[in-house]
Formats: sequence, C-alpha cells, structure tokens
Amino acid sequence: MVVGTVKRVLEEVPYDRVYIITGEITVDAIAKALPELPRKNILAEPEGHNTAPCVGWAALHIRRIDPKGLMAVMPSDHLVTKPDVFLSKFRTGVQAARDGAMVVFGVRPRGPDTGFGYVQMGEEIAPGIRKVVRFVEKPDLKTAQAYVSSWEFTWNSGMFFFTAERILNEIDRQMPDLGKGLAEIEAALDKDEMETVKRVYPTLPSQSIDYGIMEKANNMLCVPVEFGWFDVGSWEAAYDLADKDEKANAFRADVISVKSKGCYVQTDDQKKVVAMVGVKNLVVVDTGDALLICNRKKSQNVKKVVSELKRTGRNDLL
Repeated sequence: MVVGTVKRVLEEVPYDRVYIITGEITVDAIAKALPELPRKNILAEPEGHNTAPCVGWAALHIRRIDPKGLMAVMPSDHLVTKPDVFLSKFRTGVQAARDGAMVVFGVRPRGPDTGFGYVQMGEEIAPGIRKVVRFVEKPDLKTAQAYVSSWEFTWNSGMFFFTAERILNEIDRQMPDLGKGLAEIEAALDKDEMETVKRVYPTLPSQSIDYGIMEKANNMLCVPVEFGWFDVGSWEAAYDLADKDEKANAFRADVISVKSKGCYVQTDDQKKVVAMVGVKNLVVVDTGDALLICNRKKSQNVKKVVSELKRTGRNDLL
C-alpha cells in the first residue's frame, strides 16, 4: 500500500520530496520496495503516537528545505481506483492550500457509515472548493443517514493539504506540549536527530491530527472528491473490495454457509472449515493465535480491542 500511495503522487511530487513516517520494523522493507526514495526520507518512529506527532515531525523537515513548503498528508492504507481523477483533485488541493488555508479531501459517501468522521461543507468559494462548516465525530446510524441525505456532508478522508509553517504554528497554538517536543527535535535535525527522537518521542501526546488540530482550525477548506476511495484499514473496506456470492458473502476461507448473508470470513489456515449458520453482517478473521468476530458495521471499533490488549499487556498478540 505504501508503494501505491507514493506512485500515485509522483507526477506532482518527485521522490526526493516524499517523506514516509513508519515504524522501525518496516524501514528496510520500504527502502527495498522504493529504491528511488532517498533513505534519509524514511523517518522511523521509535513507537507509534497517532498522526499528530508524525505529521509535525515531517513538517520540520519540509520547513527546513523550504520555509514556504506545502505538505500533502496521505495515509498509506488507502486505495484509489481512479488515479487520474485523484491527481486532478490533488492539484486542486495543493492550489487551495497555497494561500495558507488548511484543506481536507472530503469523500462523497457511498452510503451511511458510522465508521467515518464527517465534514460539513459550506459555500463554494472556487470551482471544486468549499468552506468547512465543521468536522463531526463518528455518528450513530440515524445521524449518518441524515448526513448522507443532505448532500452537505462528506466523509473525512484523513488526507490533508497545508504549508509546513501553518501546521507547525497550529500545533504550537493547539497542542503546546507537542510543539515543545517538536522544538527539541528541530534543534537536533542537523546533528543527533534520531537520538533526540528516541528520547523525546515517548513523551509526546498520542493524538490524531484530525482531532488535535484540524477540527479546531480556522480557514478550513474542503475539496469534495469521488475517485474510488477505500480505507482498507478497516474490515468493512476489505468486504467492500472482495468478490461476493449471491448472498453478499465474501469468503477467503473454506466456508460452509447456511442461510447466512453479508458476512466476511478470512482464515490463515486454509485447512480449517468455518461454518456459518443463520447469521448476518459478521466479520470473522482467524489468524491462528487470535480470533476476531464482530458486526461488520462495527469493525472500526477493533481499534478499541488493540487499546485493551496494550492496557492488559497482551502485546504478543499485536
């Protein structure tokens, strides 16, 4: 997915201007998959702290290269099936951010979904660019249905555009503890950066850039998009993309299904038989050492299971 994300923007962003923030364990694999990418552009987090710290760290590097440099934040677990349309909208997002605005790609909903945050759009200020009225946290189903029906709301894609200077100023204003930590890292960029990162990073707040910054920022704009977007970090997206039988089931396993509909099943052990009897809209994933069973429409809440595993010290399952 990282390779696809990088290649999607290469027509506008050359390899030497691409930065990847990842965990230490995946640095070598990414470097091998993208040999054209300068190794110094792969920044390895000593531990994950959500997206606000890593976006801020990348912004330090970009501002050092160009004080007026623009950033496009692109999560690597997204699939785009219409890359030409994406690239056109990418250019729109860049242009909208040039004057200091902060810009979000708002995906036109395919239907009511409680697994995404939403963006309410206001007036159109230029072709394909709307003001943001507000960000909305993940709603209940009834609210999501109302949002989709109104045509004023898009899904929050998590893809953003802004200058490095603007996002760093917003971090200083809205997340001062993060700003102080980033200032320490910035002072070490030309000498002992990684030693400083390893010392400072664990002390940084673990917060998403969406909640920590974007939802409270001024001068926010939205570029509404329809380019075949899927957030494949969720099991619902895996179901959406999979081939289905006449009962809307998607099976990547040996399954016996009796009067079951809308289910997604995946197992690592292809010799194991899974029997589904009279159930609907389930996700069943068997990885050998762990078994996940959840409502397909609630699959975004798997993140809460990860948090619970960390809280109880079950890191062996992560």
